[in-house]
Amino acid sequence: MSVECFVTGGTGFIGQHLVAYLSAKGHTVRVLMRRPERLAALREQVGNLGGIATRVFAVAGDLERDNLGLSFADREMLRQASVVFHLGAHFAWGLSLEHSRAVNVEGAKRVALLAAEQKSRLVSIGGYMLKNHEHLQRIGIDLHYPGLTNWPAVYRHVGAYEGSKLEAHFATLELMSAKGGEMTVVHPATVCGHSRTGHILDGQPLVALIRNLVLGKLTAVPGTAEHWLPLVTVDYLVELVAACAFDPAMRGQELLALDDQTPNLRELLVQAAQPLGLKSPKHYIPLRLLRLLLRIHPVARFLNTNPEALDFIQTTRFDTEAVEQFAKRHGIAKPDIRLSLQHTAMFVNSYCIPKGKDVNRPRIRGGCSV
Repeated sequence: MSVECFVTGGTGFIGQHLVAYLSAKGHTVRVLMRRPERLAALREQVGNLGGIATRVFAVAGDLERDNLGLSFADREMLRQASVVFHLGAHFAWGLSLEHSRAVNVEGAKRVALLAAEQKSRLVSIGGYMLKNHEHLQRIGIDLHYPGLTNWPAVYRHVGAYEGSKLEAHFATLELMSAKGGEMTVVHPATVCGHSRTGHILDGQPLVALIRNLVLGKLTAVPGTAEHWLPLVTVDYLVELVAACAFDPAMRGQELLALDDQTPNLRELLVQAAQPLGLKSPKHYIPLRLLRLLLRIHPVARFLNTNPEALDFIQTTRFDTEAVEQFAKRHGIAKPDIRLSLQHTAMFVNSYCIPKGKDVNRPRIRGGCSV
């Protein structure tokens, strides 16, 4: 059955794939866009990703504006939306607390308020660190009474981006509970490229990791043999998100989207290096030492690494039984994560490596920033 969907963050990496998937399934998709004149480019990309471009429409608006900056006519049109998918966020390392809160926290609350007022199902994208309760308590989040959390202190621990995503999650839950709205949250691991094509956009953490490997800036494996960077392919994630949106049993539920077959970080780098004919690092560097080194600006600049990124490299293992059962119930096949890594590495090498670097491999410009 075709339904109306409203998507924030539809021009981002996950968003593009979600819009393509929903439109291919016959749904009408309206995307919040600060620059609606770029709809043609989005439609072209949706078509490239297997979607139906003519089912995709722009809605002028902005997460930072009151009522999302929607016109009265657009607000009335969006009342037809059965599902609101909130993927919009400003992702970058080194954000200010004020800016990250304005977009990621207040923006999330505005989207939630819209969904609650028009009785649309809200499907929100969180993050897998929200399922690491020991980590949340360690950085100062009060899991019993999140409203009592000293959020500026949390931001100082983990950086403004991650802090704002954590705060947004608890603020949205509180708002939807107060308004009696329907909400489902999907918590993705670090997102890998498409399992078959490797398609990924620049700016993704995995792109930075692979780029550093290709450019010879990754000479040691961060952490130990126990450390890993949990992954999920973008196509598997999008299928899970869409299935959650239309599954009545997922109302009020949260789903961890993480592939427990992700290898440890050293093996991850082996898989990324193999199709490129590169050698992967064999020795380890303790995370504490690496953090200290990254405080030295020239070192951080050379290594092209931000300390905030290191928080996602961890030893915690996660219970994935719920997502495995959910995927099985909906007939969603989980891709081979090692093969997906290889495809992603080849895509990054072809499209995301700057020209002029001393890497003897042919590349095509522009593909990673579509």
